[in-house]
Amino acid sequence: MTFRDWFPRGAQEWIPGQGDNEGEEILESTPPPPRRPFRLGKLPLLAGAALVLFSGLPWLARWVTDLWWFRSLGQETVFWTRILPQWGLFAVALVASSAFTFLNWRLAVSRGFADLPGPHPAGRWILGASLVLGVLNGLGTRGAWGLVLRFLHAQPFGTADPVFHRDLGFYVFSLPFWRFAQGWFSGLLLTTLAGCLLVYFLGRSVQLLEGRPWVSPAVRGHLAVLGASLLLLWGAGWWLDRYDLLLSPGGIVFGAGYVDLHVKLPALYLNVGAAAAAAVLLAVNLFRPLWRPSLVALAVLLGAGWIAGVAVPGIVQQYVVKPNEYEMEKPYLRFHMDATLKAYGLDRIRALSVTPSGETTPEDLRADLDTVRNIRLWDYGPLLRTYKQLQEIRSYYDFSDVDIDRYNFDESGVHRQVMLSVRELDSGQLQNPTWVNRHLEFTHGFGVVMNPVNEVAPGGMPVLFVKDLPPKASVSLDIRRPQVYFGEKTNTYALVRTEVKEFDYPMGDANARSTYEGTGGVPLGSLWRRLLFALRFRDTEILFTGSLRPDSRVLFRRSLGEVLQEMAPFLAYDDDPYPVVLGGRILWVQDAYTATDRIPYSKPLAIEDPSLEGLNGVNYLRNSVKITLDAYDGTVRFYLMDPADPLAATWARVFPGLFRPVSEMPEGLRAHLRYPEGLFEVQSELYRVYHMTDTNTYYNKEDVWEVSPAGREKRLSPNYVTMKLLGKEKPEFALIVPFMPVGRSNLIGWMAGRCDPEHYGELVVYQFPKQKLIFGPPQIEALIDQNPEISAQMSLWSQRGSDVIRGDLLVVPIGKSLLYVQPLYLKAERGELPELKRVILSTGGRVVWAETFREALTLLVGEDVLGGGKAAVRRPPAVREAEPRPEGEGGIPSPGTKDLARKAQELFEQAQRASRAGDWAAYGQKLRELEAVLRRLVEAGEGPR
Repeated sequence: MTFRDWFPRGAQEWIPGQGDNEGEEILESTPPPPRRPFRLGKLPLLAGAALVLFSGLPWLARWVTDLWWFRSLGQETVFWTRILPQWGLFAVALVASSAFTFLNWRLAVSRGFADLPGPHPAGRWILGASLVLGVLNGLGTRGAWGLVLRFLHAQPFGTADPVFHRDLGFYVFSLPFWRFAQGWFSGLLLTTLAGCLLVYFLGRSVQLLEGRPWVSPAVRGHLAVLGASLLLLWGAGWWLDRYDLLLSPGGIVFGAGYVDLHVKLPALYLNVGAAAAAAVLLAVNLFRPLWRPSLVALAVLLGAGWIAGVAVPGIVQQYVVKPNEYEMEKPYLRFHMDATLKAYGLDRIRALSVTPSGETTPEDLRADLDTVRNIRLWDYGPLLRTYKQLQEIRSYYDFSDVDIDRYNFDESGVHRQVMLSVRELDSGQLQNPTWVNRHLEFTHGFGVVMNPVNEVAPGGMPVLFVKDLPPKASVSLDIRRPQVYFGEKTNTYALVRTEVKEFDYPMGDANARSTYEGTGGVPLGSLWRRLLFALRFRDTEILFTGSLRPDSRVLFRRSLGEVLQEMAPFLAYDDDPYPVVLGGRILWVQDAYTATDRIPYSKPLAIEDPSLEGLNGVNYLRNSVKITLDAYDGTVRFYLMDPADPLAATWARVFPGLFRPVSEMPEGLRAHLRYPEGLFEVQSELYRVYHMTDTNTYYNKEDVWEVSPAGREKRLSPNYVTMKLLGKEKPEFALIVPFMPVGRSNLIGWMAGRCDPEHYGELVVYQFPKQKLIFGPPQIEALIDQNPEISAQMSLWSQRGSDVIRGDLLVVPIGKSLLYVQPLYLKAERGELPELKRVILSTGGRVVWAETFREALTLLVGEDVLGGGKAAVRRPPAVREAEPRPEGEGGIPSPGTKDLARKAQELFEQAQRASRAGDWAAYGQKLRELEAVLRRLVEAGEGPR
């Protein structure tokens, strides 16, 4: 089959002469009738135009309305900075790849079919194929806009890797770019070479003759140049593979180990040399045909490189490294430990060794009253249920989360720790969800609810500082703009400044209404704008409603997550944004992270917390950006908290108008910044292993800590507390978490992330001596469970159809001692309104509970510290370290104590039987007898004082 068989040049004629038809009748061919040019009718043209119009209009509408949205936020440059590089890369890739393939394939046709006279009919096909390939190549290249911009604006880290001594910025910014370029050019060359080979094969310029390849001299040079170029690009890829060894996950540590640097690295050098040698041999074919030697040499060299890179490393690892693993891997263990600490900011931790006192004394409490007065008694889950039951007011309002913060309500400078939540609108719960109600009338939530963390109203309810509609505050807190147009869960568009008054809140027989007065949103005055938004939202009501005015605006992208993902998709975001009431308005504060997975030797994150799954795999993390969103007008501000972070600095150069220096952040807002819980959890998870500074200790994992013991139903989470760090004069807001040795329940230390402006972002670790027993949360919970009075009462509550909810067990540092606090809630089995019924306190092994925190604290230390006087109470006995003791002194129970315990058990069982039988009189009698026995049991356990 020849080229003419594939591309006939019109009708052929039988020509008389010598050949297979000799001696036969010669048939004269009749010229074919002239062909009429093919023309499309008007109907198909109109149908095609309509298809393009209707498929392209929604895309155009979205594109234009996105531009208007960015412009309304004052960030039009962000829009163009993202769009123009994408289409610039598309154009470059389209032109470069189309031109390169077209020229080479055209050259292949001209040389492979040199005997064909006249113009080559395949030219149009080649041009079309080149353009199609160019479009596909350009579309694939568009997504690399961020990679290219990071390369062009890269900022150095100022730290070099320990092997090749390249700045870490090379691995984060430059190496991905060169990888992309090498892969792009390799793919282009491979596609071009494959097309040329196909053309040459069809033109019989490349054949297999008697099992041996034969290449026509006319095409030999062309193929040699393409093949040599491709080999050189492969060699460049192997050269870049050297650096990827420092990101290798397969060894004893993340990063290059002994085998990587002593076996795999030489193998890569061999591959690079093989590729260069093969390219030279192919180039020689320009002058002398050496195809067979070239292919043999190429196969030998690449085979040797494969053996050295794949087979040999396993042998060396098994028989050389493994028997002497620690000694041979010791330098790389140090590289790994140092890189991990630095990548996650753990190298800046201030670690202190502290020997805690055995128990909290009244003197400790008096010296730290601000901490005591801000101990949190309300758990997030029970408090959210209470908010929903008491303060949602209507079904279409919703509290999505409860957050914690601190406020200064007077001029004293004393901060109160509070919990608060924003009342957002849930349009899905409207009783009459008409289009007018969903988009014109019910457009926003309203107000906040706030309560102090430590106060309880009668009946076990929280004391509300801010409540009801309109918001009523019992503290000095200004909320002039309580409307919430932007929030965590708002997901519908709203049309504002219309003829329809917007609903604010219910008020008697009527409703309070208002008109939007903010600057947020996109103007919606013209018919053109209404048409584009109707196409965007696929909602024709926007076109035909008569409620719009010339100054009407449309608010869309109203959820915090959607706004930030559209404006800055290159950042990672904390799972817990929180509201701040400042200057009469409600602001949402969002912590943003810069992250990468390309730091040599640093450990990639692998954490089970579902809220942090998006960060798994990264090995560098910084909280370099804080973002605020105004809940009323949607104004967004990005503040660069850490300009020394190379990732943040690079993005700030890419988007120069997006980030503001932290000096422009209002002072009032800085007083509400929090150490982000997500980053803190990541750092505490890593520090429990990487606090070990000795390589041998780390290798043997001799001193690994944990936050939540394995098998625990409810994991221990970090808690925000107001506390006074050792040696400091005044309390501060901090995020803390305790550590325990793996497999043990005692406390070994705790970490604090400081939040106040003077020391924001600092990490402090207090490490306890290993020789002294310090009760950990599991041990305290065991002591609580073993307390006869507490366990009996909780069992009775459960028997009476109530759900007992045990709150978080807080570990609160008081001076050098530790105070353990656990609130206890009671909820009706069929109800959703938890009540705080008891507060459990523990220190020095003693456990008490009472209806209020003050009463429990008085029972625990024997004095009314919060009231200023002494109480006539006897403290419960402490649990001491195990040692031989006489019977009756709190070690081994005396016979009298045993009898009382047995009597209590009997009374408890009798009370249960009476309850099941419905004999409530007997049930109450047995409870009173049980109470008397328990009181005698406590007195007997205390012994003489």
